[in-house]
Amino acid sequence: MNPTSSPALRGSSLDAGRRRRELARLAEGDAGAVVDVLVVGLGATGAGAALDAATRGLTVAAIDAHDLAFGTSRWSSKLIHGGLRYLASGQLDVAHESAVERGILMERTAPHLVRAQPFVLPLTPLVGPGQAALARAGFFAGDLLRVGARTSRRTLPRPRALSAVETRHLAPALRPVGLRGGLLSWDGRLTDDARLVTAVARTAAAHGARVLTRARALELHGDGALVRDETTGEELRIRARAVVNAAGVWAGGLVDDVRLRPSRGTHLVLRSETLGRLSAGLHIPIPGETNRFVLVLPQGDGRVYVGLTDEPVDGEVPDVPEVPETDIGFLLDVLGSALDVTVHRSDVVGAFAGLRPLLDTRDSEGRTADISRKHAVLTSPDGVVTVVGGKLTTYRRMAQDAVDAAVAARGLTAGPCRTASVPLVGAAAPRTLAGLDVPARLVQRYGAEAPAVHALGVADPALAEPVVPGHPVTGAELLWAVRHEGALDTADLLDRRTRIGLVPQDRAVAEAAAREALDRGALV
Repeated sequence: MNPTSSPALRGSSLDAGRRRRELARLAEGDAGAVVDVLVVGLGATGAGAALDAATRGLTVAAIDAHDLAFGTSRWSSKLIHGGLRYLASGQLDVAHESAVERGILMERTAPHLVRAQPFVLPLTPLVGPGQAALARAGFFAGDLLRVGARTSRRTLPRPRALSAVETRHLAPALRPVGLRGGLLSWDGRLTDDARLVTAVARTAAAHGARVLTRARALELHGDGALVRDETTGEELRIRARAVVNAAGVWAGGLVDDVRLRPSRGTHLVLRSETLGRLSAGLHIPIPGETNRFVLVLPQGDGRVYVGLTDEPVDGEVPDVPEVPETDIGFLLDVLGSALDVTVHRSDVVGAFAGLRPLLDTRDSEGRTADISRKHAVLTSPDGVVTVVGGKLTTYRRMAQDAVDAAVAARGLTAGPCRTASVPLVGAAAPRTLAGLDVPARLVQRYGAEAPAVHALGVADPALAEPVVPGHPVTGAELLWAVRHEGALDTADLLDRRTRIGLVPQDRAVAEAAAREALDRGALV
């Protein structure tokens, strides 16, 4: 791979002006307004479908009623899983697919955004010898998945057993009484799930896709959609030869006979000092469960995420899911089963929940935790292709399958899928990234574009300062998001391009800096 030669640069910038121009060109009756593929939804799968179609030589428009990564794609655990959980439940095809897609992201398309994350499973008195042996076998089976996916051991090291001393060295917050040791394993970890979606969408734009946020599909048909520009209220009809419905948990509201059974996954946000130094994430077994864990995920930005739940959700799908107190209490109780420190409700400085768009099959009467995470591609009688289910790790394969179905259903002339080898914006070889003379944190978030972000702060030292005390995001990053990442308002900046908004107190402090970045970006 030679990611530095990706088109990651020319034509990848998204801003308010580009959005206005491209919406105008798509207005009904405009010359050449018919696109080959219209994608509805700009989460990971929708952005992935836009990139897949564009790199096959098709003309593409991709729309979302809100923003990039507005829905489920920003509420994940920020992990790129290798499929261990699915292996344990007998879903061998899903497990292998996950391991393959993890390797593609870590070694080919997004090595700047996905890196190895160590995890410790502490062997506490609540983890009996049988469960420990099962977990140990599972981790080594996961390593075989890595081998089968042809992912290098340099990328993901071998799992191994830890002594009690080693275990507490990596996670001093663990309770020492009864601790027999731990199991060390590795998986893929995203810098930020919303940043991945932004990178995919911008890479699609670099290949010619028209990426349009704040454009709501009011009606969806096999030959296009009636769309409303949410910034002006004006309506237009986008005509397309094929339509892909990648609206996630909202997909059933656009196409009849698509039945979903959403599942809520909740995470807590803690300040890092609450748990002390954590050199690894934690898998804390849920009492009474053999294959479910609560994850403790240090973020490197002064925060730690703790998740996640798996609860069925009924009724209308909200734009932003609420976090019930029962979920918070459950997660705190599981933490208390393994930690030497008491985490109080007052220590929870933020919380977020996402809804998994699980396909409702007629035999899925049990828990949502037991529903297969395998994705499904459905084609309606009038030719709309809907893709649902799956998970963040396999977004690229989901997008490939959806575009394959759209090409077949509408008889389009298209090249083969290329996205397994197309680097995302900012991707570069590890040694190239390591040689960049800018702060390492910027490299981890922007890859090869980090010097350009850093230059904004060099030109104006005020932009180099953090916008919230104790949190590393700077004014330069907010301005970059306005000029190049399609951010249109303060919510885009604070809730998706950065994750400042996960802590309401921090969000309030950063509002003024976000408004200033929007004003400055509009002057260019």
